[in-house]
Amino acid sequence: MKQSFSKEERLCSHRLISMLFSKGHRFHVKPFHVTWMRPPEAPPSPVQVMISVPKYNFHRAVDRNLIRRRVKEAYRLNKPILYSQLSGTGHHLILCITYTVKEIVTYDLIQAKIIILLQRLTEENEKVTG
Repeated sequence: MKQSFSKEERLCSHRLISMLFSKGHRFHVKPFHVTWMRPPEAPPSPVQVMISVPKYNFHRAVDRNLIRRRVKEAYRLNKPILYSQLSGTGHHLILCITYTVKEIVTYDLIQAKIIILLQRLTEENEKVTG
């Protein structure tokens, strides 16, 4: 598996985003809030991700971009955790990772929490699968 974060892996569809927030499942792994669901039709990639850093927590774009870059990098390096579980089932996921705390945390902490988040997401997906 390529360790990239390509355009196909980014969640850009306004219709899917609104459906995600209206019908998606949610859980919290501090400092992240995760909203996820299985899309009605298969997207071009097994998982499509949107990373959000709210402006009301970080007014300066420099800070929001720093956090977004750290989260993207941590996701990019650890996404095989999620892809390995999905490859056997043939399911697809869309998800939004929202950064919720009001301070900038280190990359090491973000990476550790992304690993926990992806493991929890695989467990949640298995519960829904039954």
